[in-house]
Amino acid sequence: MAKRRACYSGIGGQAVLEGIMMRNKDKYSVAVRKPNGEIEVEIDEYTGTKRSGALKKTPFFRGVFNFIDSLVLGMKSLNFSAGFYEEEESNETKFDRAMAKIFKSKTEKVLTGFVTVLSIVLAVGIFILLPYFLTSLITIDVRNETLVTLIEGLIRIVIFIVYIVLISLNKDIKRVYRYHGAEHKCINCIEHGNSLTVENVMKSSRFHKRCGTSFLLFVVLLSVVLFFFIRVESPILRIVVRLLMIPVIAGIAYEFLRLAGKSNNILVRIISAPGLWLQRITTKEPDEKMVEVAIQAVEAVFDWKDFLKEKFDWTEESSTVEAPTEETENHEL
Repeated sequence: MAKRRACYSGIGGQAVLEGIMMRNKDKYSVAVRKPNGEIEVEIDEYTGTKRSGALKKTPFFRGVFNFIDSLVLGMKSLNFSAGFYEEEESNETKFDRAMAKIFKSKTEKVLTGFVTVLSIVLAVGIFILLPYFLTSLITIDVRNETLVTLIEGLIRIVIFIVYIVLISLNKDIKRVYRYHGAEHKCINCIEHGNSLTVENVMKSSRFHKRCGTSFLLFVVLLSVVLFFFIRVESPILRIVVRLLMIPVIAGIAYEFLRLAGKSNNILVRIISAPGLWLQRITTKEPDEKMVEVAIQAVEAVFDWKDFLKEKFDWTEESSTVEAPTEETENHEL
């Protein structure tokens, strides 16, 4: 049977240590393969930035809030999964006791918030400010502002790609990338009208246009373009402009990502291509046990059968529809 056009499901997720976090609206689940081989599933709700109000639904503003929510929920899910693999006899430190005494039951939330803020600061420093300062050092005698801006953009892209490649060499990260592939395969399987079975998921593509990798690459590329056109003379103002533009860039990148998830026209495919190429590094082929974990994460928060009935007139007896594989995804690009 011919391959059907994909239908947007609205679900998304993240790979964690030996597991998957999957989110559907305000509901999320974390499925983890424990050291004893069993799969543990936690289901909870996350409303995120409640006070953002209408801004959270406003185009270009919502991207900023969604980015923050993704970081916080991702960190929370990662802590949950890591808890199964911590040393059983780990001793409580003085720092642990001090934090528990000060913040009591809110200790975990405080630490998660701190790590999230620290992650943002490090990301801004490495991918926004560092390229600017490196460019300033190597272009001291260059008077052509256009050339200087292009060099800064190139350095920013190189730093980002080198960072992705270097962390992919870590043994634990390699397994996370395999679970990342399982997450994408599950979503592709559903969005192309297939029953969510291990067999169907394994046949599906590990590349997806709504991936966080694509979002980060959009941010990097957009920063290159916007900083090229927005120029100021003062070095201090240049730094200020780069910092103030971060929410704007994140907002635009998020809208690109939403468009990519709902459209398949030629322009969207061209825009999505670099992110899909980069996913060759950040996603790897999972095994069947990893896919089993991903399926449980999906089923905990998403009724895929109702989705298939509504979007594809699916029935229990429906034959399997051909989902895009790695080869067909590449051919479409």
